[in-house]
Amino acid sequence: MRTVSAASLLLTASLLGTALVADQGPPAGAPGAGGRQAQGQGRGGRAGTPIQPGAECPAGMTLTRPGFCQTPEFPPPTIVDYRPKSTLVTAPTLMSKAKFPVVDIHGHPGNLTSPDALKSIVASLDALNVRVLVSADNMSGERLQTALAAIKAAGYQDRILAFTGIDFRNVGPGWGARASQQLEADVKAGALGVGEIAKSFGMTIRKADGSRLRIDDPELDPVWQTMARLGLPAFIHTAEPQAFFEQPDNHNERLLELSLFRDRRNYEAGQVKFAELVAERDNLFKRHPKTTFIMAHMGWQANELGPLSKVLDAHPNVVTEIGAVLYELGRQPRAARDFFVRYQDRLLFGKDAFQPTEYPYYWRVLETKDEYFDYYRDYHASWKMYGMDLPDGVLKKLYYQNALRVTPGLPKAGWPR
Repeated sequence: MRTVSAASLLLTASLLGTALVADQGPPAGAPGAGGRQAQGQGRGGRAGTPIQPGAECPAGMTLTRPGFCQTPEFPPPTIVDYRPKSTLVTAPTLMSKAKFPVVDIHGHPGNLTSPDALKSIVASLDALNVRVLVSADNMSGERLQTALAAIKAAGYQDRILAFTGIDFRNVGPGWGARASQQLEADVKAGALGVGEIAKSFGMTIRKADGSRLRIDDPELDPVWQTMARLGLPAFIHTAEPQAFFEQPDNHNERLLELSLFRDRRNYEAGQVKFAELVAERDNLFKRHPKTTFIMAHMGWQANELGPLSKVLDAHPNVVTEIGAVLYELGRQPRAARDFFVRYQDRLLFGKDAFQPTEYPYYWRVLETKDEYFDYYRDYHASWKMYGMDLPDGVLKKLYYQNALRVTPGLPKAGWPR
C-alpha cells in the first residue's frame, strides 16, 4: 500500500470532518507499554481494544475479530485516495448502444441554438441508439421559441424536443392565470409538457409574501388543471437524495459528495425535511388525479422501493423516470428487477446530465447479467454495480413505449413493435 503524508491525512480529516488516526504504537496496557496488562491481542501479536457487543470501534481502529478492534500498522489512505484494484476477473459485456431505440425523457444537452452543437448532439445520439432526446431545461417564452426554431432549421425536430418551464417565483394573486396563459403559449410553440420543474420548487422558492412555496400550494392549481386539460405531462423534481438531508458524518454514505458540493447540503437548521417534501408532493398527486406527473429521479426513493411502490399504487396518474439513480438500481439488481417487472408500465428512461460516455453504464446495468463493476462517478457511489438483465418486453416499455404513451407530442412512427 502506498504511503500518505501526514499533511494529506490532516487536510482530508479537516475537509470531511473525520478522525483519521495513524498507528502510534501499542496502546496503554500492551506489551512494551510500561509492563501494564495488554487489552487484547490482534493478528500478528499486535495489541488492540475490546468492545462491547453492538458497539463501534474507536476512531482510527477497525474490527478484526468479533468484539475486538485494532489500529492499522500503516497509515490508511483517505477515502479520496483509496482506489483499490479488484482482483476479480469476469467477462464484461461492454455495450456502446442500447438494445432498442430510446426516448431520453430527461435531457440537459446544453446549447440548442448552434448548428454545430446540434450536429454533435445528434451524432452522439446515433452512436448510443437514443432516437429522441427531450430537453428538460425549463425553457419558456422567447428562449424556448429560439431553441425550437434552431432545432427545426437544422432538421432535427424529430430528434430533439423540449419541455417548457414555469417561473414559480413570487406566487401570489393573479399568478395562476398568468402562468397558465404562458404555458398555453409555450405548448402552442411546440413544448411537449412542463419540466423539469427544479428541485428548488418546495425547497428554496419563496412566495410574494416571503413564505416558502409548498409543492401542494392551492395557488398553483390553475397550472396543474391546465396540464390536465391539455393532456400533457408535468415533469417534477422533488427533494434530493435522502442522505443529503442527514449530517455528513462517518455514517453518511454520501459524505464525499457532501464535502464536494455545498449546494447539496440540506441538513442545516431551518431547512425543509425530506419527509415534508415527499408528503407535499404526494398530496399534489392526490389533489390532481387528472394530471399526469412524471416523477423525476424515481422520487429519490429508489433506495427504498417499498415506499416508492406505495406512491405508484396510490397514484395511477404518476409515472417515474430513472435519471441519475442508476447507482441505486445497480446495487440491488434482484429487487430492482422485480420492481421494474411489476411497474413496467410506469417507468421511463431518463439520463439527466448529457454525458455520452455515461450512457453505456445504463445499458450494462439494465440489459446484462454482469457483476461487480464500477459506477461512472465514484463520489456518487462507493459500491459496485450489477446487471439487472431486464426482459426485452420491459426494456421496450422503459426505453420508448411508456414515453410515447405519456407524452403525445413525441414522434410515433418507425418504432419497433
